[in-house]
Amino acid sequence: MWFKRERKNRRLRRGHVLDVKLRSDQVNAARTKLASVALAVTFGTVFGLYLLWRTGEWALDKFIYENSTFAIQNIEVQTDGVIAPEQLRRWTRVRPGANLIALDLASVKRNLELVSTIDSVSVERVLPRTLKVRVTERTPVAQVNVPTAGGAGGISVSVFQVDADGYVMQPLDPRLCVIPLLQFTNQLPVIMGLNVFQLQPGHRVESPQVQAALELIGAFKHSPMAGLVDLQRVDVSQPGVVVATTGQGSEITFALENLEQQLSRWRKIYDWGQTMCRTIASADLAVANNVPVRWMVSKVVPAPAPKKSIPITRRRNV
Repeated sequence: MWFKRERKNRRLRRGHVLDVKLRSDQVNAARTKLASVALAVTFGTVFGLYLLWRTGEWALDKFIYENSTFAIQNIEVQTDGVIAPEQLRRWTRVRPGANLIALDLASVKRNLELVSTIDSVSVERVLPRTLKVRVTERTPVAQVNVPTAGGAGGISVSVFQVDADGYVMQPLDPRLCVIPLLQFTNQLPVIMGLNVFQLQPGHRVESPQVQAALELIGAFKHSPMAGLVDLQRVDVSQPGVVVATTGQGSEITFALENLEQQLSRWRKIYDWGQTMCRTIASADLAVANNVPVRWMVSKVVPAPAPKKSIPITRRRNV
């Protein structure tokens, strides 16, 4: 018949099945071997990198960080102010003989800038054995007297100083300075009426009245009134104005802006009073027109000459 099925040898068909199973075993074995090789290569690479890292670390410690060639022998200090160089060296907290390469320069800089009288610091390595430190100090232009409760029910006064930018400082111990400061600091104008909680050493006072008072103190030194009167106190307690008190007893009220123009108007009023043998008791320069002026009752008496300001000598100490 046309559709008669031919007989087939089943053993031959079983042979093909065995051949497929054999090829599958070979593939699995190859995969296992490849995975083993990959694992060995990965482990070897990691171990090699670790060994290289440990070797590099040992070399850095041996030839750099523990090398006496880089032991610090000289700390060169330069400052534009009055702090003694030896005190600045102590404030760096750098031990003599410390490794110059391993030294954390940022930490040295931070240690010095924690001192409220220091404005900025730069630190530099000079191989092989020198650390160079440059310091810029803040110059006080005014002071603030804060009464505090003392022992046995008494009252003591804590003194803070302020620079031209409004940064608060704690006064330097005279023993830490290379020149005496007592005579100069006694002549600083006193700022009154500000919030004592604003007095954080090393931080800036942002009050507009305080900033205007500092600007007034700076402008007064170069104004037409310089040398004629002493600027002793500046009251910042009133909003929108500052009130200056002179050593001759005058009270002058200033607006917060256009201080140089107001100082020129003060000089004109002062000169007019001199021609009339009168001394200003009070004047409100915050008023633009028709300035209110009150004169002292008694005739003008030759007032003691204003004290000459003694500026801090800014020098470079090494």
